Parts: sequence; C-alpha cells; structure tokens
Amino acid sequence: MAYPKSSLVLALLSMFISLVIASPMTYNVVSLGAKGDGKTDSTQAFFSAWTKACASVSPAIIYVPAGRFYLGQVVFSGPCKNNAITVRIDGTLVAPADYRVLGNTGNWLLFKHVDGVTISGGILDGQGTGLWACKASGNSCPSGATTLEFSNSNNIAVHALTSLNSQMFHIVINACHNVKMQGVRVTAAGNSPNTDGIHVQLSSSVTILNSKIGTGDDCISIGPGTTNLWIENVACGPGHGISIGSLGKDQQEAGVQNVTVKTATFTGTQNGVRIKSWGRPSNGFAKNILFQHAVMTNVQNPIVIDQNYCPGNKGCPGQASGVKISDVTYQDIHGTSATEVAVKFDCSSGNPCSRIRLEDVKLTYKNQVAQASCSHAAGTSTGFVQPTSCL
Repeated sequence: MAYPKSSLVLALLSMFISLVIASPMTYNVVSLGAKGDGKTDSTQAFFSAWTKACASVSPAIIYVPAGRFYLGQVVFSGPCKNNAITVRIDGTLVAPADYRVLGNTGNWLLFKHVDGVTISGGILDGQGTGLWACKASGNSCPSGATTLEFSNSNNIAVHALTSLNSQMFHIVINACHNVKMQGVRVTAAGNSPNTDGIHVQLSSSVTILNSKIGTGDDCISIGPGTTNLWIENVACGPGHGISIGSLGKDQQEAGVQNVTVKTATFTGTQNGVRIKSWGRPSNGFAKNILFQHAVMTNVQNPIVIDQNYCPGNKGCPGQASGVKISDVTYQDIHGTSATEVAVKFDCSSGNPCSRIRLEDVKLTYKNQVAQASCSHAAGTSTGFVQPTSCL
C-alpha cells in the first residue's frame, strides 16, 4: 500500500529530527573567543562553551584545539540537559603562574553535579613551582589549588590526559560513582609538597588503569568512604607510593573497602603499598584489600601499615588508632627495599590488624635478606615469603 504523501513527509521529518538529536553538537572554544597564545585570558570562552554544551539536549563536544590556553578558575556545574559531554583537548590548559591568583580557591578546574562527562587528551599545566618554592622557604603561603576535581558526579571518563606541576593535588575524585581513568600521566618534582597524583574519597566504582605517576606525594591516595576501587597497571615514582589513608582523622568516618591494586611498579618511592591511620579514636575501617603483582625497585618501605600516624605529634600521642584493618592480602610482591625493614605492620594496640595474608613475597635489601617487623598484627603466610613473616 502506498504511503499518503503527508505520512511520508512526517516519517522523513522524524528520521531527520532523530538524526539531529543523536549527532553531537560541537563547541570550539576558539570560535567562542579563546586564544591559544598562552597569555590571553580564555576563562570566559571555556565557561561559555560549557554553558552551551550543558544546555544542549543532544550530546555535546567541547573542542580545545592545539595551543596554550590561559585559564583562571573554571567551575563546570551541572546538572545538564544531556548526559554525554566530551571535552576533547588537543592543546594545553595553563594556570596562572602567580600562585596567589588560585592559591586560596581550592580548585583550578572543577566539575560538580555532572553526569556522563568525558575528558579526552590534552595537558593541564598547573604551574605550581612558584607555590612549592614559597612553601619551601618557610614563608606564609596559600595552601594551593587542586588542578582537576570531579565532585558529586557520576559516569565520568578521563583518558590520555596529562597533568603537570599542580599547585596541590593533581586530580581529585570526590563523592562520585562510576569513574574510569586510563592512560593518565602525572608529573611533578619528587620534592613538590602535597602534590598527590590521584586522590579518591567518598566514591564508589572507580577504575584507574594504565597510568604513569611521578610526584612529590602519594601517587594515588585513597581516602575515607572509598569502595570498589580497582587500580591496575600503574607505574609510580617518584612519590610516596599508593596509600590508603590517612584514615581516622575524624572520630566519625566512612570506611574503605573492596580495593584492588594489581600490576604496579614502584621506583625509588618512599613507600610501596601503604595503609596509614591516625593514632587516635575513630570508627573508621579498611577491609577487603588486595595488593597483587607489584614490583619494588629501591623503595624505602615496600609494604607498610602505619597506625600511629601523628604529624607534628599533635592531637594524638599516647592514643591508639580506632581504625580497624582486616582482610588485607599481599600477593606476588617482589623487588628491592632501600631500608632493612621491608615489611612493617605497625598496627593499633586497641584494634590489632587481623587476617593479614602474605603470599609469594620476596623483598631484599642490598642483595641480602630484608627484615619484617610486626606489632599488633595477626595473619598467615603461604608460599615463599621473604623476609620471613613475623605475623
């Protein structure tokens, strides 16, 4: 039966509309006034691109071409009309060199209350060296800005992104669900203060894959309220290792559980795989943790649990950590320690560590057998374990 003409027109029109809705809108920051000369302030152009992308009912792309784009603080706020915004970066975003501009803002680039945002490619240059020098001089300085933070957001993807020389933390995942980061590069000097590579807290179902992190603090730090975190194929160094904690800073605190760190290398770092908690009362916990297939090269503390963390000996001396640490497995951990004690479990006298498992661990110190030290720790060892287990 032949279509009546009007029905055919309607059918074609609806096909056209659905195609238009499905194809993403692209907003080029240069078309909106940004200049890639490294000095013209492009903050407004980026904000304008975000406003348009967020208001679009169809998927949207914010495109940053090659060039150096100077940006002040930008807050990318949702919720948006669509849940598929891609920020495609072929250039470099540059923070102000004067650390006082961002020093007390907390963040340089902040995404909050967004759903379905992807960041693909690009370099974020935090220009943090001035602030680091200020802190090293002992003068009074601002605390510094985190380069990139996602807060209260879901379904986030970050791939092939490089973060350089952040003032403070490089990347923060706070109160998010379903985040996938891969091919991330983080670079800062080994003596740069508080420049954690990736910090995760109060978040669930976060995956960090195939990334290379060298910085002055933890390569990855895992804060309270982190659940179902998967870290795989990460190279760390310089830095302070991959750390769960510090936990137990607060009396009332969400716990950490279901964390896997798999296939990681640590080169010249202060720690390898670490769990640390403040030495004072708290209802926090860390449980169901797996550290698997790690290679240590000249690492000061390859395997460490420290439940007597008390910076500056303020607010905690003489107290026991309330954080309960249980079901932690170290499996196939090999390499060299830069100190004699390669395995150190310094657990809480009030809440001893329980069900710690060592399986196939071989760590040496100067080509000799290293040592293990245990305090208030219970568990088992199977397979070849060297240094000899003190559990």
